[in-house]
Amino acid sequence: MRRNLPLFLLIFSATLAHADLKNYLPDAKIKVENISTWNFGIGMTQKLAHLNAEWVNPYGIGYAKLGAFINDGHEAGGQIGYRYPAFLNGKDYNGFYVGAFGGQLKSKEVGTKTESQFGGGIDLSYVLLNKDRISTISVGLAAGQEVKQGDYVVYESKPELQFSYTLSFGF
Repeated sequence: MRRNLPLFLLIFSATLAHADLKNYLPDAKIKVENISTWNFGIGMTQKLAHLNAEWVNPYGIGYAKLGAFINDGHEAGGQIGYRYPAFLNGKDYNGFYVGAFGGQLKSKEVGTKTESQFGGGIDLSYVLLNKDRISTISVGLAAGQEVKQGDYVVYESKPELQFSYTLSFGF
């Protein structure tokens, strides 16, 4: 019995933790039956001109951006992220959303090579969301990896502001 008691207590506590987990889930703030679940559009994030796909669900908006940097060699780049509705105001689902993102932050030609900085961050967005479209203005704080080429530091690993605008239409 002494040998089986820790296993019994572990299984018992796991069932209690599982049963109480639903109380910690966030509230579903978006009714998806009133809006388009999938939205596709265009946008600009820092120097990344992109196409974007956005998935609207009851807990927020997930997105993916794929495009090219408008500086130097037009290197391809992308980001993914998620936004949670923190404070909704007005009609529809307009309001402030908080989120997190990751992917390529910058790209620059150095000599004959193109160097990209990968990283992630958090953002605060104002989203205009209705059944036909999503329009997002966002400011984020991003930090990426340090990129070196030999002894030359191409990108430092320091926090920077990231601005973004996207416009998507429902399908």
